[in-house]
Amino acid sequence: MIGGKRLTVLFLLLLAIPVFGQRKSKEQLQKERQQQLEKIKQVEKILSETTSKKKNTLGELNALNQRIEVQESLIRSINDEIALLNQEIAENNSFVTALEEDLVRLKKEYAQMLFAAQKANSNINRLIFLFSSKSFDQFIMRLQYMKQYANQRKLQAEAITRVQGELLEQIKITEAVREEKNKLLQEELAESQRLAELRKKQQSVVRNLEKEEKTLRRDLEETRKAIAQLDKLITEIVREEMERAARESRNRSAASAALSGSFEENRKKLSWPVNGFVSMNFGRQKHPALKGVEVVNEGIIIQTAKGEKVRSVFNGEVRQVAFIPPFGNSVIISHGEYYSIYAGLREVFVKRGQQVTANQEIGEVLSTGEGISELRFQIRKNTTALDPMQWLRN
Repeated sequence: MIGGKRLTVLFLLLLAIPVFGQRKSKEQLQKERQQQLEKIKQVEKILSETTSKKKNTLGELNALNQRIEVQESLIRSINDEIALLNQEIAENNSFVTALEEDLVRLKKEYAQMLFAAQKANSNINRLIFLFSSKSFDQFIMRLQYMKQYANQRKLQAEAITRVQGELLEQIKITEAVREEKNKLLQEELAESQRLAELRKKQQSVVRNLEKEEKTLRRDLEETRKAIAQLDKLITEIVREEMERAARESRNRSAASAALSGSFEENRKKLSWPVNGFVSMNFGRQKHPALKGVEVVNEGIIIQTAKGEKVRSVFNGEVRQVAFIPPFGNSVIISHGEYYSIYAGLREVFVKRGQQVTANQEIGEVLSTGEGISELRFQIRKNTTALDPMQWLRN
């Protein structure tokens, strides 16, 4: 009987282990959900700016695409959390079932004890049982047995009370988890409805942009010309750097090599140049609105909010500050053999030849007449364009 109770307790503890093991994952999901809600606020702010002056722009479409992506991520996190709660409820139900079975067994054993006690209830029967002993030792043994039997009935009653308490507590815990799950189900339903509305709005913007194909193609051609001008500027700067390195002392070359090495060591660790989201990734990809049109991006485009400050991603020297329409001002910073390029600045806070440090503000992002604020950011090793996402921290 006592051994059975120990086995039941061990069984219940083993059941509880997975629940505790999931606690960290559950908290992590809740943290991720909160981060996604904060991201949604940030994207909503950017989206409202793109629609405040003119609707149906590429900036609005990019913001909507990002908004939908974060919304889908939020719904996935909610569903993952619901799955964890379902597992926790199933384990709690197993816990409750084990306790109920224990309670039935304990009550049955207690009833058998009471029946046996009633049969020998009178004092005369107990005395006859004691004094019918054939020896003094047998008398002592029967007396001890009667005491132990009475004590066992008391322990059995206490065990019943304890298991009843555990059962009620476990039922209360399970109901609380079910209530939490129901709240999440309501939240998931609301977020799914919001996602459907966003997708409907996205389709409307795409249809309207397709009607403005001529304007979009003209803007695309202007952007390509500006990028070619920026590429030419970078090539000239790299050539100047190489010529300067050849003229100057070995100490200068050693310092440049050390800076290059330090930059390489910080791969995947560089801080982001501005707050916001990536509206266009590195490399060749489809145009977001023009069918059959591909664009080649030598860096990433980070869409952000009006007035956001742009920061240097690493220590280095400002090698050029130039005005290139329609990007506005551009800043090129050298980090030894590596260069970081920031195009799309309204105002610049640094000048050519100035030493800068990581996270130092170098300018303010430019906002177009359509309310779009975006930074074109590149990382190059000499003239070779690299994917910035492979260098910026997650």
